[in-house]
Amino acid sequence: MMNTAPPMSTTAPPARSPLPDSTEQLGEQAWIEVIQKMDEVYNDLLQYEVALEEKNAALEESHQFIESVLTSMSDILIVCDRHGSIEEVNSSLCHFAGKTSEELLHQPLFDLFADEAERAKARELFSRFAREGVHDCELFLRAGDGTTVPVSINCTPRVSQTGKLMGVVVTGRPVGELRRAYQALRQAHDDLKRTQGQLLHAEKMVSLGRLVAGVAHELNNPISFVLGNVLSLQRYSQRLEGYLAAVHASDAAEGDALKALRGELRIDRILADMPHLIDGMIEGAERTRDIVDALKRFSAVDKMAPEQVNLNEVIERSVRWVVQSASAKFTVDVDLPPNICCSGSSGQLQQVVMNLIQNACDATASQPDAALKIVGTTENGRVSLRFIDNGPGIAEEHVNRLFEPFFTTKPVGQGTGLGLSISYGIVDRHGGKLSARNSVDGGAEFDLALPLESC
Repeated sequence: MMNTAPPMSTTAPPARSPLPDSTEQLGEQAWIEVIQKMDEVYNDLLQYEVALEEKNAALEESHQFIESVLTSMSDILIVCDRHGSIEEVNSSLCHFAGKTSEELLHQPLFDLFADEAERAKARELFSRFAREGVHDCELFLRAGDGTTVPVSINCTPRVSQTGKLMGVVVTGRPVGELRRAYQALRQAHDDLKRTQGQLLHAEKMVSLGRLVAGVAHELNNPISFVLGNVLSLQRYSQRLEGYLAAVHASDAAEGDALKALRGELRIDRILADMPHLIDGMIEGAERTRDIVDALKRFSAVDKMAPEQVNLNEVIERSVRWVVQSASAKFTVDVDLPPNICCSGSSGQLQQVVMNLIQNACDATASQPDAALKIVGTTENGRVSLRFIDNGPGIAEEHVNRLFEPFFTTKPVGQGTGLGLSISYGIVDRHGGKLSARNSVDGGAEFDLALPLESC
């Protein structure tokens, strides 16, 4: 039996119809949108990268700034967690403790304190006042060299945004630095007070100088008038004495009566006393004139040109003024070479000498035989004047403070403490030196040295 195959179709399969134009356009548009989105994402990534780099740079700059601040801090800085473990320190603490920051990190804060007692005290303070903070509490820390140093501690809490305690920030400054700063401030204040006192004293001295100059000028006129009249009276007395002698010699007839009257009126005694009286008046007027002249020099302005000063006259005048005004007997023995001269202000040097003599007078007031000895020597172009009294001397703790402003051992109301300080300044401006010590024979001894100048 033969199998008969089905007849093959001679008809071709239908051809695939092409896509419409709208479908092709949609595909291209989708690819374009995808590419645009990729560009946008890439641009965003570039912007994010730039912004991230800027923030990293700002963060690095902020980190460097904080590091520079921590490094430049002179105070100790410690940052701890809530358990007291050190998280951050500055270079001041490293220098103080003698350790590196790596050695200090993660170490207990309380190990820095000097001993167990200080650690217990610190634990109690930090536990009680961790939330409020600790301010200016003095505790002892152990320095790198093993010594214990008092440190003024301040503690401030660190809290999170939710208010949770994260730890504390501890700062401290060695009390020695604070004390040095306080001493410097106190010294500046004392210098200001001393300068103010000196200015006040200088103003008083200027006012006193003007007053003395006015009084001296007013006294000078009548003293000159008195002295001139006394000198004229001296000449007239000689003429009167000659005239009276001639009268008694010529009137022989009335000789007995004139003799009787002459004896009754004591004319001879008057004539004998008159030269002494006139000489005494002249001496008193001349001494008054010298005093007035000294007052003028004493009241002279400090800025006047230097003049030649005879120290013998200055000392003699100063001794006379102090001794005459002393309330008790006060003996001054002067042993000076002749014609000691220097260059400077006569009034200022007289102020110094009078101050030294007056101090000796006050120091020896309780002695029954109060005395002062002034000895002068010259050597190598300088003169040394030693003022040696027989008083109780100077206490050892006061010797180095005698020339400090406002320092005085006198009772309140009897001394300002400025005399020796101002005298020291005057002598220094004259190129000299003023010193004090206790004499080997007892009493105080002041040594005034000045450069010599030929008279």
